[in-house]
Amino acid sequence: MKFILRRVSMFLFTLWAALTLNFFIPRFMPGNPLLSLEARTRGRMSHAALADMLASFGYKPDSNWFVQYVTYLKDMVTGNWGVSIAVDLGEPVRTMVFQALPWTLGLIGITTVLAFAAGTVIGIVAGWRRGGRLDSWLPSTFVITSALPYFVLGMLLILVLSNWYNLLPGDDTYNTNILPGLSPGFIGSVLQHAILPAAALLITSIGGWILTMRNNMITTLAEDYVRMGRAKGLSNRKIMYGYAARNAMLPNISGFAMSLGFVLSGAILVEYVFNYQGVGYMLLNAVSDSDYPVMQVLFMLYTVAVLLAILAADFVMVWLDPRARAKG
Repeated sequence: MKFILRRVSMFLFTLWAALTLNFFIPRFMPGNPLLSLEARTRGRMSHAALADMLASFGYKPDSNWFVQYVTYLKDMVTGNWGVSIAVDLGEPVRTMVFQALPWTLGLIGITTVLAFAAGTVIGIVAGWRRGGRLDSWLPSTFVITSALPYFVLGMLLILVLSNWYNLLPGDDTYNTNILPGLSPGFIGSVLQHAILPAAALLITSIGGWILTMRNNMITTLAEDYVRMGRAKGLSNRKIMYGYAARNAMLPNISGFAMSLGFVLSGAILVEYVFNYQGVGYMLLNAVSDSDYPVMQVLFMLYTVAVLLAILAADFVMVWLDPRARAKG
C-alpha cells in the first residue's frame, strides 16, 4: 500500500508541475495569437476587432495571470478546453483532438507495439544464439537503421515508392475522393496511406529493441540462476523463456511504457512529412500559429499519457519482479 501511495503521490505532483509549465511556456514564446491573426488576415480586420474576437474565444492577454492560471487548471481537469484561436478558428479543441487522435493511435500506437514485440523476439533469439549466423550480421545492420532519422527515411520511401514507382500514396491519411465509412474501399485506402509512414517508424525503431534485448539476454545468461537451471536438467526452451527472457525483459518494460506514452504525441516530423492528419501534425500547426488552447491541451494529453504509462510500468515491474516490491 505504501508503494502505491508513494507512486500515486509522485504522479499527481509531477502532473501539477507539468501543467504549470504547460501554462507558462506558450506565454513566453515569441509572438502571440493576435499578431498571427493580423498576419493571416493581412490587415483586412482592425487590431481592436481581432482582439475582441479572440476575447470571445477565451484569449484575454490583458487579464490577471493568476486568474488565467486558476481558470486554466479548472478547464484542463473538467475538459472545458475551449476553441481554437488560429488553426481552425472557432472550432472546439475537444472536437479537433478527437478527430485527429484515432489516426495517431492507429499509426504510431500499432507501429510501436509491433516494433517492441518483433524486436524483443528477435533479440531473444539473437542473444540465445550468440555468435550464430543471425547474431553475426544483425547488430551491425540495426545499428545503421537505428541511427537513421525516421523523417529522412520517410522522405526516401516517398521518393522511391511513391514518386518514382507510384506503388503507394505518399501523403494524407486516405483518398479524399472516397466517402469515409466502414466500406472496404475506405478501409483499404486508409491502410494504403499508412504503409509508408508505418514502415519508416518500424524500420528506425525496431533496431533499438533488438540490440537492447540481445545485450540483456547475453548478460542474463551469465547469471547463476541460469546456470542452476541448466544443472537441474531443464530444457533449453524452459531456460530460454522462463529464466533468461523473462528477466532480460524487465529493463525494457520502462522504456516500452515511455514509448507508449509518447505515442500520443505522434512522430511529429513523420506526420508532417506524410501530411498525416494526426495530433503531431496538429501540434506543429498550433505552435506555428500560436494557438494557445490547442497547444495546451495537446501538451497536457502528452504529459498525462507519459505519466500514466510510467505509473503502469512501475506496477508491472512490481508484479513481475518481487525484488522491485522489496525496494519500493
